[in-house]
Amino acid sequence: MSLSGAARLTSNGILELTSDTSKILGHAFYPHPQQFKENSTNSSVFSFATTFIFSVKPKYPELGGHGLAFVFSSTKELKNSLRNQYLGLPNETSIAEFSARIVGVEFDTVQSLDLNDINDNHVGIDIGSLISNVSEPAKYFDGHNNKSVILKSGDLIQGWIEYNGKERLLTVTISPFGIPKPNQPLILSAIDLSPLMNEYMYVGFSASTGVLSASHNIHGWSFRIGGRAQDLDPSKIPTFMKSNKAVMHKKGFKVGIALACITLVLLVICGSFQVVQWRKHAEESLEEWEIEYGARRFKFSELLAATREFREENLIGSGGFGSVYKGIIPSTGLEVAIKRVAQDSRQGMREFVAEIMTMGRLRHRNLVQLHGWCRMKDELLLVYDHVPNGSLDDMLFSNNQQKTLNWEQRYEILIGVAHALLYLHEECEHQIVHRDVKPSNILIDADLNPKLGDFGLARISGHTIDKQTTQIVGTLGYLAPELTKTGKATTSTDVYGYGALMLEVVCCRRPIEPQKNAHELVLVDWVRELHSRGELMRAVDPALELYNPDEAKLVLGLGLLCLHPNPNYRPSMRKIVQYLLGDASHPLLPIDIQLDIQGLISDFSDGYSQNESNPFSSQLTSSKSTSGITSLDEEMIANHGARATY
Repeated sequence: MSLSGAARLTSNGILELTSDTSKILGHAFYPHPQQFKENSTNSSVFSFATTFIFSVKPKYPELGGHGLAFVFSSTKELKNSLRNQYLGLPNETSIAEFSARIVGVEFDTVQSLDLNDINDNHVGIDIGSLISNVSEPAKYFDGHNNKSVILKSGDLIQGWIEYNGKERLLTVTISPFGIPKPNQPLILSAIDLSPLMNEYMYVGFSASTGVLSASHNIHGWSFRIGGRAQDLDPSKIPTFMKSNKAVMHKKGFKVGIALACITLVLLVICGSFQVVQWRKHAEESLEEWEIEYGARRFKFSELLAATREFREENLIGSGGFGSVYKGIIPSTGLEVAIKRVAQDSRQGMREFVAEIMTMGRLRHRNLVQLHGWCRMKDELLLVYDHVPNGSLDDMLFSNNQQKTLNWEQRYEILIGVAHALLYLHEECEHQIVHRDVKPSNILIDADLNPKLGDFGLARISGHTIDKQTTQIVGTLGYLAPELTKTGKATTSTDVYGYGALMLEVVCCRRPIEPQKNAHELVLVDWVRELHSRGELMRAVDPALELYNPDEAKLVLGLGLLCLHPNPNYRPSMRKIVQYLLGDASHPLLPIDIQLDIQGLISDFSDGYSQNESNPFSSQLTSSKSTSGITSLDEEMIANHGARATY
């Protein structure tokens, strides 16, 4: 076998594609290419069949990732291979760039929404992409019934992949090891592989891990072109426990008792030593919430080495509940950003736990990836992917001309953040309200993709559970006005913050800006005033010499709609994504009416004493229209029951 990455052959003959180490990948290919066509023209692919036995053993029970794939590849040196949800294979861009041809059958143990995975336990056929052409939940058919197969159970599973070149049918079948091949396949797909494969192709396996990890193992493999694959002899299949079980059966009762006693004594000694060490040195403690969310817990000494003892030159940002340092993990070479929670923060521990609980299970391309954490005495640290371009706030307001974003880049960033919020609101296991959507919490990677982060204020709830906060938290300029009365954070308050972000990105102005005349310019009021005068495009950042006026008008109007004082007017994040992608007609822009402002201000000012000023009162007004009622106005009024004066 030709092995690369983390792949290796163990002493008892198991092909280990990856160990249960985080963020690694492994490849194992038969060293010589196999002929699948008579010539290099687009002739038919020969029939072939393969069977293999594999296992996926998670580091943490039921939290294994990410899976493995049986692969046909035009090269055994897969360039730009990716970890995590890509199973050690390249993405579509890299496949196209290097003119590679890849056909695979994936056995996936983590649901990746960006790849349209159906669940976290499925089998799929992948043609040149990790977005499966067809996929099915892992199961096998026993007579008239079907039974689930848990891919990450650690048990041995047998798979069969067969292709009929004449009928152009590809079938995939699985069953627990020891159960004969079911008569009914799991997947039966009519597909012509001829244009998808070269005359000669390599065959083998690929696997990868992410933050959550598992060992991916091949215990036996048989492959044949032009016939049925040779059956695997069960007695010759290497297993993890085979030798241990054989020894145990030969041991007598007395030997077993002796071993048990020795083990017990050793456990008592080790336990006593740990207790003494904990009392003497106050070492890092592992708590229930740490175990539950399964990400790696780093040693404090490891993070000290990564940041060169948190030197000033490694500081890349500060604010909120601490400082952020750039570092390189010595054991893996992984470049990370380490958030060091401020010790004098009264809410430091609560925010620390909230961020881990929120991000521990989140997987989305537009969210910052949490690698792990560390707790040492009063030191609280979170370890993330390092995002090289810093925050969106830096890129918008930096004087560095090299960081200036053009219109297309700004529009794609807004779409990416909208996708992230849609995932939090509707698509992840528990509904999450971020509560602090703003440019400084959006990081920009090397490809200018946005990564929403800083979940210290986030709230988690079930999709049908109404959660309330006990205090107003967030940042002025991004806080929805209803928060002053109810203190209740909802998905609609996130939409309000996103609306402020939209105006900020297009106008390159902060939500609240001090002016020379000692007054403050409130961005939403300024844009709303321009809109009422029919001069909306004057709000666009003058530094943008070239931009799409239709997209700019859409974003500005949609931003005003998201910033409406009445939460019932604001669209959902799903609708916002549809608008930005052009999958829905343009939204109804805010009508130029004078709302029942006095009543609205009165409602939202109840939470303030007579001696306190309401910082949101300026956000509750809109410009009075000088025009008559339009059909658009009538529709908005009919839909929302708004009271208006003209």
